[in-house]
Amino acid sequence: ERKKNRKLEKELRRKEKALAEAAALLILQKKAQAIWGDEEDD
Repeated sequence: ERKKNRKLEKELRRKEKALAEAAALLILQKKAQAIWGDEEDD
């Protein structure tokens, strides 16, 4: 039971980290768009 709990906690932390990373990327993207405008050409 204890081992299972620890495994779940580890997984949760990993997911939270990934979520925070995705959120940070999204914010950076929005800031970049605000600075350079919406240039849709790659």
